[in-house]
Amino acid sequence: MELRHLRYFVAVAEAGSLTVAAERILHTSQPSLSRQIRDLEQEVGTQLMTRTARGIELTPAGRAFLDHARSVLSQVEAAAEAARRVAHPAKPCFTMGFLTGHELGWMPEAMKILRDELPNIDVMISSQYSPLLADGLTKGKIDAAFLRREKGVPGLAFRLLVKEPLMVILPSDHPLAARQVIGPRDLVGETFVSVSHTAPVLRTVIDDYLKRSGTKITAAHETDHVAMGISLIASTRGVGLLPAYAQNFLPSSVTSRPLKGYPPTVELVLGYKKSNESPILKLLLSRLDELVARASNKTR
Repeated sequence: MELRHLRYFVAVAEAGSLTVAAERILHTSQPSLSRQIRDLEQEVGTQLMTRTARGIELTPAGRAFLDHARSVLSQVEAAAEAARRVAHPAKPCFTMGFLTGHELGWMPEAMKILRDELPNIDVMISSQYSPLLADGLTKGKIDAAFLRREKGVPGLAFRLLVKEPLMVILPSDHPLAARQVIGPRDLVGETFVSVSHTAPVLRTVIDDYLKRSGTKITAAHETDHVAMGISLIASTRGVGLLPAYAQNFLPSSVTSRPLKGYPPTVELVLGYKKSNESPILKLLLSRLDELVARASNKTR
């Protein structure tokens, strides 16, 4: 008895037809397949299949044999896969998450550090809102993420990367664009584009800043991410407050101006799960100062 006999038998049993199994599954001739089944039955010592008007039916002995044949084939495949894994071990996989829009400045530098030290790793990238990245870290789906310092996630640790000042983003031909700096009171009466609760940390920074400034502004629109915010500002001729990295994505019709005085800042941090023992994560954390320096030099 050979493995091919078992494969042929299982194929016929599952197809319910010698013709179908031969032509569509095994790609052999029906006479040859019939002969292989007869050889198998002779080896087993009993009839396993009978022909009927509807095709092939298993005998009671055939039904019992089918379960064991499937089990044998499954074990053979498992043994082959185990051998392949030993001969060709899978590359270690590391998943990095990026707050949407920050890939441009941080991903190339992080990849250089990892690939210089560990060329034989697979790096997966996930671009999400910050709260979703924090959730991915908590659930172990992401190893390290460039995100905001989210609250309510005690299992995570955060390392500061940079504090970004907020900038006023507005159309290039807007009257306020003629100014060198813009104060919060200058925004009163303008079509104000704020951020939605998909960015709770940034939303809190903006709201707190306006409150401390004694400026009451009702948002006309809310945006989920930087690209959407810039688009809304351009299309509504509105103004908005966004982190400095938004300047990397401004078209010629939109510009930025610094806030007067001491502008508020929002932190970008590297987050990771405290219990994550990944050696790749440890390498990235050990080179964090270098990563910040590289990214800083790139944006100058």
